[in-house]
Amino acid sequence: MTGFTKKARFASVAGVAALALTAACGSSDDGGSDSSSKGSSSGTSALCGKNIAFLGALTGDAGALGQNMVNGINLAIKEHNEKNADCKVNLKTFDSQGSPDKAPALATQIINDDSIFGLVGPGFSGESLATGKTFFEAGLPSISPSATNVTITQQGWTTWHRVIGNDDAQGQADASYLTGTGGAKKVFVVDDGQDYSKGLAGTVKKALGPALADSDQISVGQTDMSAVVTKVKASGADAVFYGGYYTEAGLLAKALRQGGFAGTFMSGDGSEDPNFVKVAGAKGANGAVLSAPAGPAPADFGATGLYATQAYDSANIFLAAVDAGKSKPEDINKFINDYNADGVSGPIAFDDKGDIKESKIYAYFVKDGALDVENPQAIQ
Repeated sequence: MTGFTKKARFASVAGVAALALTAACGSSDDGGSDSSSKGSSSGTSALCGKNIAFLGALTGDAGALGQNMVNGINLAIKEHNEKNADCKVNLKTFDSQGSPDKAPALATQIINDDSIFGLVGPGFSGESLATGKTFFEAGLPSISPSATNVTITQQGWTTWHRVIGNDDAQGQADASYLTGTGGAKKVFVVDDGQDYSKGLAGTVKKALGPALADSDQISVGQTDMSAVVTKVKASGADAVFYGGYYTEAGLLAKALRQGGFAGTFMSGDGSEDPNFVKVAGAKGANGAVLSAPAGPAPADFGATGLYATQAYDSANIFLAAVDAGKSKPEDINKFINDYNADGVSGPIAFDDKGDIKESKIYAYFVKDGALDVENPQAIQ
């Protein structure tokens, strides 16, 4: 099954389309293209005036990450529309708050909106697993800037792609850093039970081998970390790895320091955001190591924050398809599958499952009460 046999999204119902418009958290009429679109004849495209959709967290505990992505998409669209005034493309945003429970209803709205020809997202792994089948059966091509759970590209959803390395690559690099450069002998691993978090933490635990001291799980929204701190100290661990997002990561780091833990605190890309420092406080955050399968943005790049460059590159792939005259979903999907070019975030080419073929892993450091986003260390 290719995913293009069902045409539900093209049998647009006016009422549903209108609902999709009101459900969008915001929209941009700004528009963008990468260098590959120069000299294109996009003005004749059937997609002129149509929309790229974004599905992800724009509000809630992890909303800052989705805002970073939207900023990257808007930059790409703005650049494209400045070069292609006769064929502007727009953005519709759908705020899932990163929830796999809220995302499916938004996915239904997206596929029934015939003005949407491509999706940048979903932003998180849980919502990707909850909506991937819907987008696949509707034939809507998608590119995630940030969903890293390994199992997503094992579902056979041939319309799903990501421009970022998966949790296996990041988790192995994190474990290697902790026991190598970090000098840890015993590592305690914590996660929050979400698909992304369990996947990343699970890879770290496996890769640590005998260096794994113990593990525990908290809940999303949990604020009292005292029980975890007690377990960490009892284990004799000299490092803690947390799989999850910046809010709980910050609370855990703060509680560990207040409890007297002096070892290394490390977390993954879900925590690699200045909001981690805001939650943890300067004392709790100082010395933390936050990894990400994403390098720093160029100095003159027009959008900031983790995933902004990946979202920019994702949008530009769709825009390049428009400029190449692709308008049918199967042709756009083939264009994505065959895409091979250098993006702002790095080289972009996809394997037969939709995974990016090459992605480096970086460690970012909190120093003097601030996350240093300009001087990461490549750890893979």
